[in-house]
Amino acid sequence: MSDSFILSPEARIKAESFILSPEARIKAESFILLMTTKTTPKLKPTTGYVLIEPVELEKKTASGLVLPDSHDEKSQRGKVIAIGGPQITDSGRKINPEFKIGDTVIYKKWGGDEVKLGISGKELIFVKFEDVLAIVK
Repeated sequence: MSDSFILSPEARIKAESFILSPEARIKAESFILLMTTKTTPKLKPTTGYVLIEPVELEKKTASGLVLPDSHDEKSQRGKVIAIGGPQITDSGRKINPEFKIGDTVIYKKWGGDEVKLGISGKELIFVKFEDVLAIVK
């Protein structure tokens, strides 16, 4: 029987805040690390695609007004998590992306395919190289 689960950041903070003996704390931290690394799938995009984790948009205006959930807008900014192989054109020319893993990029608003991962519901987006518009410096 191999049941596994992912701890949310809130649950992880609660688990780490218990007062434990040094030995028990090491065991608890090892368990949390093991559970979070074992249940996160490794994804590698296919040729010509990049995997992006969208960045949450701020729900406050510049003047400090909090926007309601009904005002949610799709994010166009995200962090590059993985990059597929170079895209090959019909003429045989290789197109390598200008961005690298860890870069924050801006991509087309309606570009890409969203994927939700497991129990955590973490959303990632597969985007074509050509749908990435800019690298945020």
